[in-house]
Amino acid sequence: MRSKKIEPRVLSLFSGCGGLDLGFHKAGYKTIWANDINEWAVQTFTENFGKNIITQQDIEHIFPEKDSGIPVCDLIIGGFPCQDFSVVWKQPGFKGGRGNLYKHYLRFINAKKPRAFVAENVKGLLTTNKGKAIEEILKGFSNAGDGYMVKIQLYNFADYGVPQLRERVIIVGIRLDTGFNFIHPAPTHGEGRVHKYKTAGEALKDVEKVADFNREEIKIAEKTRKLLDRIPEGGNFKDIPADDPEYVKGMISHVYRRIKRNEPSKTIIAAGGGGTWGYHYPEPRPLCNRERARLQSFPDDYQFKGSVTEIRRQIGNAVPPDGVVLLAQTLKPLFENNYKKTDLNKINKKLHELSLKERLEYDLKFNGSGADND
Repeated sequence: MRSKKIEPRVLSLFSGCGGLDLGFHKAGYKTIWANDINEWAVQTFTENFGKNIITQQDIEHIFPEKDSGIPVCDLIIGGFPCQDFSVVWKQPGFKGGRGNLYKHYLRFINAKKPRAFVAENVKGLLTTNKGKAIEEILKGFSNAGDGYMVKIQLYNFADYGVPQLRERVIIVGIRLDTGFNFIHPAPTHGEGRVHKYKTAGEALKDVEKVADFNREEIKIAEKTRKLLDRIPEGGNFKDIPADDPEYVKGMISHVYRRIKRNEPSKTIIAAGGGGTWGYHYPEPRPLCNRERARLQSFPDDYQFKGSVTEIRRQIGNAVPPDGVVLLAQTLKPLFENNYKKTDLNKINKKLHELSLKERLEYDLKFNGSGADND
């Protein structure tokens, strides 16, 4: 049965500054309720999505099964906090203070039983606690509500039109009774694909013409400026010889990393000490927040609230909006009742028999065509 176009109703958890929401809004969805604990992220979200949508509250103190103020929804989205799973830092996983926050995401699924959910997290989720973390999370999502078919895939958002090489885990759950056989969409950008990669140079073109908000100059020491002059395009601290007086010891490649204009940028990170801001080329300076926002695919009229450091955190923690538009479009037939039903129980049983590596690759054989849903 085919129905008219609709705006699927979205509940947004751990919303941050709204990157994931913006991607879904671009595909015709509407966030009707959202939550984040950070004051400045809530202000940014409110500035760009309007008032009375997002609440600033500790999710541990929200009870969706009892709170009549949380509306009925079609879809739940969110990137539950990921620091305890990150490959950049140590990986305490469930032993860390933030590793179990996904269970609050589960509470919302159990209470609201949406047709689908989309959860995002860092690549490190796949390996933390020797793989036990992702195993437990997938099991929990699968058993939530009345049961969900859960599909997981590692996305590189550059493959979906973002001018940044940024790998993130995307978990999609489809309620079993819907019969909608969701298939993760195939990459669209890169070598041998429909489109070429979007480059850092393209993303930053004419950025100096943008209105002044979020374009504050980042202070830089003269010593650092001279050091950057010695690092080539696309290089980092390793380009300074180890026996050089100006050599900077570093554990990660983020330190004094400069963009390469004819390639997507490397991953924009949310925090860190000296040398981790990401650096322009050819200018020997840190990237400003508006440039970082462009590399994350935020539009120029998207206004971030807070200090320079706080805005850096918001941008670095965000999901690149353009990277999830195709995913949102691929889910749309579910909410428009425009698909052929499939027995998801059979698919779900097969998924449970696969190794994590096989589950990550499961949809690749379909080439993201979604043919089974015609």
